[in-house]
Amino acid sequence: MALSDNSRGALLMSLAMASFSLNDAMVKSITSELTIAQIMAVRGTMTTCLVYIVARRMGADLSWQTLKNRHVLLRILFELGATLTFFSALSRIEFATTSSIMQSLPLAVTLGAALFFREPVGWRRWSAIVVGFLGVLLVIRPGPEGFAPAALFAVAAVFFTASRDLTTRRVSARIPSLTITLYTAAANAILGALLIVPMGGWEPVSLPTFGRLAFTAVAVFAGYQTVIMSMRSGEISFVAPFRYTSLIWALLIGVFVFGEHLTPTMLTGAAVIIVSGLYTFVRENKRRRQLAETAGMVLAAESARRENGR
Repeated sequence: MALSDNSRGALLMSLAMASFSLNDAMVKSITSELTIAQIMAVRGTMTTCLVYIVARRMGADLSWQTLKNRHVLLRILFELGATLTFFSALSRIEFATTSSIMQSLPLAVTLGAALFFREPVGWRRWSAIVVGFLGVLLVIRPGPEGFAPAALFAVAAVFFTASRDLTTRRVSARIPSLTITLYTAAANAILGALLIVPMGGWEPVSLPTFGRLAFTAVAVFAGYQTVIMSMRSGEISFVAPFRYTSLIWALLIGVFVFGEHLTPTMLTGAAVIIVSGLYTFVRENKRRRQLAETAGMVLAAESARRENGR
């Protein structure tokens, strides 16, 4: 039986989240062997080569003129900040905790859109944002007993990633996604290479570790492509909430791969974050429908006025 557009979009989004979760797990598994800088350099180089081959085959414009676009440059800088802070979190705190904090990303994007783009956000969504960030506090457990300062790396990664996503909205649609991805991957490789010596120097890379790094490059590329395909297949309001399936993967990986113990407080915080995020999706979808209906009524009234004026 053929899948509907929304079902196909939901399936693709779920596959994308699985790809990203597997990538994150592989990165965490090698942070005890290699420095963050070396991981960035090697994975970035692999990803750059992979994206370059695909971009050339698809005939994408790979001109360096793209880097003259200030929004592209700003997006790359935010991506570098997100990578550094997220890898730092993965190497220092539990996998499930890092992923739970990252689930607040949609709330951070909504907050940024309201503060910097002056997008209208009603009191209900403001309330959801506040409640969602309270959920983040439950996950990181502030206090002398449960708080791990390294969890702040994950919080920083949320805001760097949200800034990247908000900046992406300002990038011209004429610039191909593959071109942006290529230069972002190359920037990660270059920054990683520059930081190798300050962060401890080059460590020998075993064949199994090299294989895991290669897997991360493929997983990241697959994740980005399936996200794009999912958003183009179904309605955003239906597809976007399936981003939260990444938490299911993270919890399973955390328990069965890394042997982590999930506390009731952390699970409660994660649930609060997800419910708050889903509520913002519902409210945003309702607002868009209302705006569309209002615009339709205005167009109908204008058309009727013109007809009567003839």
